[in-house]
Amino acid sequence: MILLVTYELKGAPGTYGDLIEVLKSKDSWWHYLARTWLVATDETPKELFAELKPFLRSGDHILISGFSAPYQGWLPQKAWKWIHDHEDSATNF
Repeated sequence: MILLVTYELKGAPGTYGDLIEVLKSKDSWWHYLARTWLVATDETPKELFAELKPFLRSGDHILISGFSAPYQGWLPQKAWKWIHDHEDSATNF
């Protein structure tokens, strides 16, 4: 499935390397917008949140949700390609 991860982190830029490494460790990921990731994974939003939670600090905010059509936006062609390549394996939970 594809999960949408979006966040507002209050710590100093560059101090969330562990959180970013968890996102990059998934099957495949997309990061064309600041503070927004699409992650291809078999995990549920709750399971991914449990992995990211240890790296969050007081005042941080995060939202993890399933991502599926319909959607609309203005993105580079390679961003749309990633979405289309991974949406076939996406399932609703």
